[in-house]
Amino acid sequence: MIEAAGAGLLALPGAVQAAYQWNLPSPVTRVAGEIYDLHLIMMGIILFIFVGVFGVMFYSVYAHRRSVGHKAEHFHESTTVEIIWTIIPLVVLIGMAWPATKTLLGLKDTSSPDLTIKVTGYQWKWGYDYLKGEGEGISFLSNLATPQDQITGKAPKGEHYLLEVDNPMVVPVNKKVRVLLTANDVIHAWMVPAFGVKQDAIPGFVRDTWFRAEKEGTYRGQCAELCGKDHGFMPVVVEVVSAEKYAAWVGEQKRKMAAAAEDPNKKWSLAELRSRGAKGYAATCVPCHQANGQGVKGTFPALDGSQLVNGPRGRQIEIVLNGKQGTAMAPFGKQLSDTDLAAVITFTRNNWGNKTGDLIQPSEIGSARK
Repeated sequence: MIEAAGAGLLALPGAVQAAYQWNLPSPVTRVAGEIYDLHLIMMGIILFIFVGVFGVMFYSVYAHRRSVGHKAEHFHESTTVEIIWTIIPLVVLIGMAWPATKTLLGLKDTSSPDLTIKVTGYQWKWGYDYLKGEGEGISFLSNLATPQDQITGKAPKGEHYLLEVDNPMVVPVNKKVRVLLTANDVIHAWMVPAFGVKQDAIPGFVRDTWFRAEKEGTYRGQCAELCGKDHGFMPVVVEVVSAEKYAAWVGEQKRKMAAAAEDPNKKWSLAELRSRGAKGYAATCVPCHQANGQGVKGTFPALDGSQLVNGPRGRQIEIVLNGKQGTAMAPFGKQLSDTDLAAVITFTRNNWGNKTGDLIQPSEIGSARK
């Protein structure tokens, strides 16, 4: 019904709508389709009112102007006019509210999901934890994958500039996915326009939304809440695949997780930790402290030559684990494993002008957590 009304109001071919660059993206969920059609209906009503009101106004100004001999009419408190301009807007509002309410109720119905995924917003990445359904237990972080050379203008921009990640969220087609949303630091917002989904992720709260993608493909969005310096570098990428491909992906992820499970008591060499720490620093720390360790003057402190980095190791471990109140330094204890934290800290204490020679073992991080 809504689809027919939207098409009738605007009478635009579907191909033209899809190609129109400033329109909403083509929907791939039922709710997104209803939102799209609701948008067309509202725009049609607004256009009709605009043309009607201004048409009458301009006609009256032109046809009843003083230069052709017309004189102003004098009338007051017309009951008929009062009733007309009260009833017509009321009918219009009811006609708009009915489909809008129906769509909103459908958007909030998160019952009976096939898959439940927790999404956590961090500055500036997304964390995904598969809680229920096929894939339960899978957990990973999703970081921006656009090369720094493209961001700094040293290389041509790619097709999906600032809308590509290293680890996309993967879900099966035609399955209801419930998304639980929260944040680790500040307010973020998880948005995928093709799904009709935009939900705030608020620290200390758990919000939920859902989608059921009806078409395979890769769908992109971004954080839609101003969340700090790198707000524009926090994309969302969801891959919708067939049931068979999803099962294969789940198996591959579990094999990777099993292979990555590390002995917490393993003794790492300085070279091993520095190599792993360089990758972790590039993915986690560069946005604030920069690749050269110089930070951003007045905003983010330099690590090169830092008293903290070159001082007692316990203090740096504490701040990296738990963050620092009153600053933009977020806690990384929930984002990174003991090994990754040990590697990043070891890297910073033995890179640029820092030559402490300190080697932080994962077991030391584990002890600091307790």
